[in-house]
Amino acid sequence: MNELNPSPKFIARGRFAPSPTGEMHLGNARTALLAWLQIRELGGQFVLRLEDLDFGRVRPGSADLILQDLAWLGLDWDEGWDIAGKFGPYRQTERLAHYKAAAAKLETYPCTCTRTEVLLSASARHTEHEVRYPGTCSSGVTHPERPSALRLRVPDKTITFWDLVKGKVSQNVHDSLGDLVIQRNDGVWAYQLVCAVDDLEMQISHVLRGDDLLSSTARQILLIDLLGGIAPIYAHVPLMTDYRGERLAKRGGAPSIKALRDGGANPNEIVRDLALSLGWNVTQSSQPKDLIGLFSRWLEGQQNHLG
Repeated sequence: MNELNPSPKFIARGRFAPSPTGEMHLGNARTALLAWLQIRELGGQFVLRLEDLDFGRVRPGSADLILQDLAWLGLDWDEGWDIAGKFGPYRQTERLAHYKAAAAKLETYPCTCTRTEVLLSASARHTEHEVRYPGTCSSGVTHPERPSALRLRVPDKTITFWDLVKGKVSQNVHDSLGDLVIQRNDGVWAYQLVCAVDDLEMQISHVLRGDDLLSSTARQILLIDLLGGIAPIYAHVPLMTDYRGERLAKRGGAPSIKALRDGGANPNEIVRDLALSLGWNVTQSSQPKDLIGLFSRWLEGQQNHLG
């Protein structure tokens, strides 16, 4: 179980790490609010980090809009891509040397397999959403004329951690996924590596994010462990859904925070509605600071359901 032992010098550090791929919607805002409340209740430091390595999806101006939307909702931060801090830079595109240095500490090998080849491999084991890499290039690349990705040689060990919302989670990454790509064949560093390196180097003690990322956690803990660090405490919260019970998303027509702001909405009423969507007893419009204390009570209720 990954735990931290707070001391008089311990300062909780949490983060919100959006991707600048468009306008924030209510689901993004609720996750940001919960992450902010968790850290403010702990008297800690809240960090903004921009996950902008997916160049094909990045939209110009999105990073500035994120800052405007968070500030409009009443959320503040102590470090970020607009505020200097000793753990910067806070844009992933400005941290490429950090990822290269981290990868050099790991046991890796080049891989020229295509995704289709892995999918069609008779020795690859398939799960509902992912495929285990069968180790085709682990003894040497099979197509040296192709550009190569970089794979981590994953040790055979079970990662077990305690999620504050989901409870005990265990996964043997080697058994379920095999050796992981940490750099794509186009040179872009993989999400699992950059997230682990950033959380480690920015001394993040608490990670609160949507439960769609729960499946990534064992991989990131493994990487942090291999790099000699201590993993944060994790809380994977339910995603906000629409009237059909489907995940709230821009492509599904979810209203953006910018659209609400431009339309004259009251940010305190938006914050209240976000709290109500979690079942919190909030009867009037609220600033985020008015909700401090409610998060820990909600979390306690989530843990009570774990038995």
